[in-house]
Amino acid sequence: MDEKLLKPYNPQETESRIYQSWEESGFFNPNNLPGERPEVFSIVLPPPNVTGNLHIGHAAMLAIEDIMVRYNRMKGKKTLWLPGTDHAAIATQSRVEKELYKKEKKTRHDLGREKFLKLVEEFAQKSHDNIVRQIKAMGASVDWSREAYTLDEKRSLAVKTAFKEMYDRGLIYRGDRIVNWCPRCHSTLADDEVEYKEEKTILYTFKYDKNFPIAVATTRPETKLGDTGVAVHPEDKRYSQYIGQTFKVRLGDVEREIKIVADEAIDPEFGTGAVGITPAHSFIDYEISKRHKLPLIKIIDERGRMTKEAGKAYEGLKVKEAREKFVQYLKENGLMAKEEEITHNLSTCYRCGHNIEPLPSLQWFIDVNKEFTIEHSKIKGIKAGAKTTLKELMRKPVESGQIKIIPERFEKIYFHWIDNLRDWCISRQIWFGHRIPVFYCQKDRKKFIVSIEAPKKCPLCRECQMEQDPDTLDTWFSSGLWTFSTLGWPEETEDLKTYHPTSVLETGYDILFFWVARMILMSTFLLGEVPFYNVYLHGLVRDERGRKMSKSLGNVIDPLDMTEKYGADAVRMALIIGTSPGNDMKISENKIKGYKHFANKLWNITRFILANTENINHTNIPPLQEKDKEYLGELEKLAEETTAKLEEFKFYLAGENLYHYAWHRLADEIIEESKPIFREGSEAEKASRQWTLLEILKTIILLLHPFMPFVTEEIWSFLPLEKKSLLIVEKWPYLK
Repeated sequence: MDEKLLKPYNPQETESRIYQSWEESGFFNPNNLPGERPEVFSIVLPPPNVTGNLHIGHAAMLAIEDIMVRYNRMKGKKTLWLPGTDHAAIATQSRVEKELYKKEKKTRHDLGREKFLKLVEEFAQKSHDNIVRQIKAMGASVDWSREAYTLDEKRSLAVKTAFKEMYDRGLIYRGDRIVNWCPRCHSTLADDEVEYKEEKTILYTFKYDKNFPIAVATTRPETKLGDTGVAVHPEDKRYSQYIGQTFKVRLGDVEREIKIVADEAIDPEFGTGAVGITPAHSFIDYEISKRHKLPLIKIIDERGRMTKEAGKAYEGLKVKEAREKFVQYLKENGLMAKEEEITHNLSTCYRCGHNIEPLPSLQWFIDVNKEFTIEHSKIKGIKAGAKTTLKELMRKPVESGQIKIIPERFEKIYFHWIDNLRDWCISRQIWFGHRIPVFYCQKDRKKFIVSIEAPKKCPLCRECQMEQDPDTLDTWFSSGLWTFSTLGWPEETEDLKTYHPTSVLETGYDILFFWVARMILMSTFLLGEVPFYNVYLHGLVRDERGRKMSKSLGNVIDPLDMTEKYGADAVRMALIIGTSPGNDMKISENKIKGYKHFANKLWNITRFILANTENINHTNIPPLQEKDKEYLGELEKLAEETTAKLEEFKFYLAGENLYHYAWHRLADEIIEESKPIFREGSEAEKASRQWTLLEILKTIILLLHPFMPFVTEEIWSFLPLEKKSLLIVEKWPYLK
């Protein structure tokens, strides 16, 4: 028996050495896998943001995906797990801006675009290197030879190509529309990037002036300085006599014309049942204003300050200051009818937490409702040459079952999101990211071209040097191309033909709309096929009491700290066992420590079995005792159940069954029963039990490998088996 087995199992001395052996073998690359592999399994790693360290949620993602990958590789499939990182645009830029101001009291504008971007790129590279180290520490068997980055040269070409194709088909347009604007980030946000925080606030009920017949209710009285209408429900008899009338009112120190309109979007039970319409600063009000042709007046600017349109008394004030001043004005003039405290949802920026201001802005959008003819289609329910929309392209694959979402309950949430989807604002007013491939004529800024390459001379006036649009694209635009841009698109590569659509996408349920839906949109439109066949959604990782992890609570668990302390296998098992798809998972250091004990248990099981089977030839099966036949039948059943659970994406059940079998059945019962046989049994009984124990050990190590790759690979190296390869490419047991 190898002397290493006589010492306690030490993951700190083992894991980096084993990972290096896997890398050197080349088996992470499907081109190097042994044997004929006609079936393909492919998956892309959801690219971590280059904003710092991986957190415990990333560790859960890596553990789940590596189980799938190692299992399918052992099943004999041509298995690709393609890694990469995401530039994360606004998140990375914000991080660097904060550090810059903290250290040097400077903004990006003080440095200028070129110097600032160099600073961001240096930060992103350091983060990338750290992330790669952490992914390796978790044992993830990704194909590093195909590593990608959402902002590298190949992905940049894919982004520009996608933009141009969508623009040429009339699906991307530039227009003035209400957008979500973050005054702190100085950029637009997509609807999905707005977070809603519940807060207590005041609902104010007041009249515009004493001659106005209707009182309105609002939580944002300062925006009423930009009102151009009041909407009531068509069947609300309280206001029927006023519908269609226009009243001149004085708001602060400006005069407005307020038209009373009837609209079914109004809830007669809310407030007074009459709603002041602010077309420039509310998505709902904007839609109502379009239906009733109400003018739009912008009273809040991109800095979050009041414009001159709000009146001289308010111009330049912050929103909160303007609110206080206007409320005082209403009270002083006897216009305030009521103030009451209510609870409502406040719209905030998901990156910086600042309040969002809906405001009109000239931006780039993707039209999700416009009909177009799809040229190529492998999408169920949509034929090539048919008229369709991007919304339908997102809906049909899930509706038809071509894409299966696990757990299934998220399908309803997915469809609800699509039904309420507005045109996607894709332009961002930040510097780090993919520049929009639009070039403007300097002689006439209204004229522009969309081009993959920067034009040397303006083709419009044939004189000027064109200027590129200063905005960048929403980071979800580039990550939406991830399943196929990583495989070489827009070129028709062998990788693209072989591995796309991918077999499964595994990610957190919190980015079902941010990312999953947009990948379906991009792949179906640009390739005419789905990006993946299955979507496995994992939940958020919480502490043992079910609380969200945060520094303020002091309950954050760093996966790298835990890996260094207890080993990656223990962290992986702790994140898998007891965790079903779509549900939040609980983790604690004690739980991780418990699975370190399990790794030790496997080590001790191995030591006992190898110490008692040193002289047997495992290729020669001796006559087996009935009890041993029962044990082997039980083992085969365990292997079949494990395979079934893995095929059904029930990783937690497969892992739990293997844990209980190894610890309680094998160690507590079978091994204990074997001790007197080895002391007192006949030669036939000993030979039968020796062969059976070695077969059980071999099989349990094979079955546990996807879950605990390091300790199983190390144990495998000690087993007295002929024609042995690295465990990573050994055949899955009991394949039919």
